[in-house]
Amino acid sequence: MTSPSLEKIALPSQGFKAFYHNPYTQVSLLGLVCFTCAGLYNAMTGLGGAGQIDPTTSANANSALYAALALLSFFAGSIMNMLGPRLTLFIGTTGYVLGLVSYLVINIHPNAGSFVITAGAIEGLCAALLWTAQSTLMMAYPTDMQRGRFISIFWAIYNLGGVVGAAVSLGQNIHLKTNSVSNETYIGLISLNVIGMAIPIFMADPSRMVRSDGTKVTTPRCPSWTSELRGLVTTLLTDPMIVLLFPMFFASNWYFTWQFNDYNAALFNVRARSLNNLLYWISTIMGSTIIGFVLDMPHRSRRFRAFSGWILVISVTFIVHAWAFIYQRQYTRESVPTNSVKMDIYDQGYVGRALLYMLCGALGAMYQTTVYWILGAITNDPAKLSHYSGFYHSIQSAGAAGVFRVDAVGLPYMNIFLSTWVLLIAGLIIALPMLYSRIHDHEGGDDNDSHESSATEVVSDFDSASEKQRSV
Repeated sequence: MTSPSLEKIALPSQGFKAFYHNPYTQVSLLGLVCFTCAGLYNAMTGLGGAGQIDPTTSANANSALYAALALLSFFAGSIMNMLGPRLTLFIGTTGYVLGLVSYLVINIHPNAGSFVITAGAIEGLCAALLWTAQSTLMMAYPTDMQRGRFISIFWAIYNLGGVVGAAVSLGQNIHLKTNSVSNETYIGLISLNVIGMAIPIFMADPSRMVRSDGTKVTTPRCPSWTSELRGLVTTLLTDPMIVLLFPMFFASNWYFTWQFNDYNAALFNVRARSLNNLLYWISTIMGSTIIGFVLDMPHRSRRFRAFSGWILVISVTFIVHAWAFIYQRQYTRESVPTNSVKMDIYDQGYVGRALLYMLCGALGAMYQTTVYWILGAITNDPAKLSHYSGFYHSIQSAGAAGVFRVDAVGLPYMNIFLSTWVLLIAGLIIALPMLYSRIHDHEGGDDNDSHESSATEVVSDFDSASEKQRSV
């Protein structure tokens, strides 16, 4: 079996084909897909309670969304290998439209909470497909020295969806001092969402793409369902150290609940929430750009870049949460009920709290960009990447489902805040042995390629023997 690191040098295309098949072009299109779907949806959830007065329904819908995403993500890599990345992306976009429509419905008919929760579950199934395809493609496109750059490019374009969505929300609600957004806000986001659904149809087949160093992008294999499911187990058996990243996976979406519902929605009216949301998503772009530069520093070894990124992320995590702890001590769930008068943009103390929210956005982008970079640094095999992506999004979503649910049942804000702080730090510390043992200063990424190749060949031989037996 040919190692993924021994790819054939491809002849570059000319003219428009060279531009179209360029990995930079395709990662930009990939970013646009998530910009118009998940990015715009994030802009709405970033308002806290998806812009509703009572965030309980939104919290339950998000819990259903992430539970469904966690359930399917373990197998989403298998589905993508069967359907192909473009079809998988297209199917994945459809759920986000339904999610936004459900919030428009409940804004008109307040008793439609069950529809919002059901839509959230369907959206979660679609999101599992979208994010697994996105993760696999984003990590397969770049060379080793471009990985952080590609992740930051994607992250910047994707989070522009949050910026645009937040700008739409701010424009629609700039004169409002109420605690819920207008119907026009939802309609504007839905319209943009529908446009984005068409983008995957026009993306290039990865097998026709050439990296900047002349190597071809390796396309995901399409084996039988049984061997693909067996591949999930094989991945764990041949690379058991991946479990050291699981706490980091678990923490990587946990923070959204406190930031969106227990800080932004709890303290601010809709005008302030909309401005906060805009600043938050702008900051995510800045955060991903900064950490992308650190992880791709020129003339520095891979290990130096890995540990520099780790030190930066854990430092920012401490700074942000030490600052947030000062504010969190000043209010509780009981002291700021949902129908109370919230803080406005002209109130004393607003600026400091808005700056903290900006740092929260930057930290979230830095944390998730680092996770993606680590996964891409430890293997170049697209099939294995699809399994890693499944693990990542499944465990990440299981954590998010749990924390949104405990928020819906009224766990104290302080408890949710402290759990966020502890989990983010614990995830980074537990991942440290993985960085030390698996991030080396050579191209190729996979330290156990030969072992995995042998295991994969065993699976392939087993499937071939079974096929021959059926033929007889």
